[in-house]
Amino acid sequence: MNVRIGNKEIEVIRGDITEADTEAIVNAANNHFWMGAGVAGAIKRKGGVKIEQEAVSKGPVKVGEAVITGGGKLKAKHVIHAAGMGQDLQTDATKVKEATKNSLKLAESHKISSIAFPAIGTGVGGFPVEECAEIMVSEAASFLPKSQCVRKVTFVLFDESTTNAFHAALKSHARQ
Repeated sequence: MNVRIGNKEIEVIRGDITEADTEAIVNAANNHFWMGAGVAGAIKRKGGVKIEQEAVSKGPVKVGEAVITGGGKLKAKHVIHAAGMGQDLQTDATKVKEATKNSLKLAESHKISSIAFPAIGTGVGGFPVEECAEIMVSEAASFLPKSQCVRKVTFVLFDESTTNAFHAALKSHARQ
């Protein structure tokens, strides 16, 4: 499913973010950028340990901030590591919102035109999927009209229930 915002687009698909056909993918990270399980583990396995080494060298950062690294062996040229939680592995609405917003700003500053996000904080962080979807879709929708470079935001979700939650959030936003 996709929604156009002027000449830009938000898309929701089910799939493997490591296979996303975008310039950058987002890693749902901790603020030290250690890549263990979930999305981070998948990125590290497919893209190589060099991604983690580069990310760790840029941390730690305040939760909500983001850093950019190369994409290693991934299709994507860049990985944006969004610190959605700290070492306590806890997140909340503010942290998810800031991590999303700061990832989009970082993509813009690096002249990236397409970016793929996972559902930040919903795995290890245990954040509610429906609330995450509303926050992340809203952030993307408010960012795109002001963006000079980012033209497409794709949410690549691993399972059906998360994909459905993001579809619902995007449909709701499209009606507004």
